[in-house]
Amino acid sequence: MGPLEKLQLLAQAAAYEPAEDVGLTGTRFPTAAAPAEMLGCIHYAATPKGRIPLLKTLVSSACERDCTYCPFRSGRDFRRETFTPDDLAGLFLQLYRADLVQGIFLSSGLVGGGPRTQDRIIDTATLLRKRYGFSGYMHLKVMPGAERDQVAATMALADRVSVNLEGPNARRLSFLAPHKHFSEELVQRLQWIHELREAQGGRGPSTTTQFVVGAAGESDAELLLTTEFFYRRQRMARAYFSSFHPVSDTPLEGLPPSSPEREMRLYQASFLLRDYGFTAEELPFDTKGNLPLKEDPKVAWAQEHLSQTPVELNHAPREQLLRVPGVGIKGVEQILEARRKGTLCDLSQLRKLGLPVQRVAPYILLDGKQPARQLQLWAVG
Repeated sequence: MGPLEKLQLLAQAAAYEPAEDVGLTGTRFPTAAAPAEMLGCIHYAATPKGRIPLLKTLVSSACERDCTYCPFRSGRDFRRETFTPDDLAGLFLQLYRADLVQGIFLSSGLVGGGPRTQDRIIDTATLLRKRYGFSGYMHLKVMPGAERDQVAATMALADRVSVNLEGPNARRLSFLAPHKHFSEELVQRLQWIHELREAQGGRGPSTTTQFVVGAAGESDAELLLTTEFFYRRQRMARAYFSSFHPVSDTPLEGLPPSSPEREMRLYQASFLLRDYGFTAEELPFDTKGNLPLKEDPKVAWAQEHLSQTPVELNHAPREQLLRVPGVGIKGVEQILEARRKGTLCDLSQLRKLGLPVQRVAPYILLDGKQPARQLQLWAVG
């Protein structure tokens, strides 16, 4: 199998790894010279360095673990491939010099144990950084069982590192990955990353994790309480929620897929935890610990807490403004700037700021008064 054919296979496999809000480029490549073989291998990705074309690939699709949901589980019958570090680094360099990619995401199936697999990732990244002088964006996976010095070496090379927790706790992980250890193999690596970054004064690569949603019977509360812990205690940059989809020839092939609405609500709630000052305990869970599927969690919270006690936009502090539906981080800054210039007393002023007034109006006061809700306003707001 040629290098591009191998890359096609391993890059398609990497699609199971969410990272950097990637979307398939399809035919929309940065240059017109992209070969047809590259379709599905390059993604446009929102990174801390801006939106870039990103190569996502596995070092190997071979795996010795028997995770119940995973298409790469040991014993499953499909064609597996492995890159050597030299081959993968050389192929990436060709794509980079052709202006097809500006960054790389590297993960792998687990082969020969975590330390040996981590060495392959480190060796590939080292070749790119040291031999070829690549200084662009690099997201590297930290494998279960990787050693502490390997974690440090990975961090020294990467702009972002990630450890896939998969489940929110040991009980749920045991259903998804019977031979993975939640605390010893996964959480401990995240703790090492945090400690190593703190030892450098908070500098170093950002961190993400991934959860599989809907396969292990976990509640939204379980997922978001764990997410909150890592946001608060270890300053994790992002949690990814990957909806379960059954794969043939796996133990969970008979389970129904998880709804995309649930994934969307989990993302919305996780941003409330990370960016808007909410705690997990404040989120609008039902009696089973799940978020409403038909309602944005911020709106559901506001209906309960702000309908009778709306927020006065002219005086409320930043943290209260952030809790108003339709007002994001940028919107708060616009409100604060407008307040310095005068009193906000009319919805037309909010519309000029770019705020979605039909979402905002039910939960605010303007100069002590609730805004009038004209039918024409709602039609054009």
